[in-house]
Amino acid sequence: MNTAPVPTPIGEGLKAAFRTHPAGVAIITANTPDGPVGLTASSVASVAVDPAAIVFSVTRATGSAGAILAADSFVVHLIDDDHSALAQTFAVSGSERFTTEQGWATLPTGEPHLAEARVALRCRPIQTVPVGSSTVVIAEVLEVLPGTAGRPLVYLDRRFHPLPHDTHL
Repeated sequence: MNTAPVPTPIGEGLKAAFRTHPAGVAIITANTPDGPVGLTASSVASVAVDPAAIVFSVTRATGSAGAILAADSFVVHLIDDDHSALAQTFAVSGSERFTTEQGWATLPTGEPHLAEARVALRCRPIQTVPVGSSTVVIAEVLEVLPGTAGRPLVYLDRRFHPLPHDTHL
């Protein structure tokens, strides 16, 4: 029997703390035997440069998250404000995804690719670590695909927010 985790005061406090901690926004995509899958993530961070590696987490191992966990490779798109509506689309199950109008193409290696993203990182999983109802993914970056830089986008208090154009990162 699979039961949902019971909220604890510390867990609720952690969620409240991170609602006020801005995070970058990414769309993670993979190709599967059933077609392309993707999700929006705000947990992406760099881990190392030699080997080049990143980390992110997904909150369940079903649906798009489960498909990405099972994939041999995936692409992490670091996106800007121009793609905030697309990020919202990939955050909601059942939304229309991977249309030509949204700007998707397919890499020679088979993964869905949003060429207009600030940068895309083609990766392969190195290790996954289950933590409660989440899974942490450590991935090696195989390829860095530069795109088009726009206004940076952050996730804060359950909403997407653009940063000013003159923000120097």
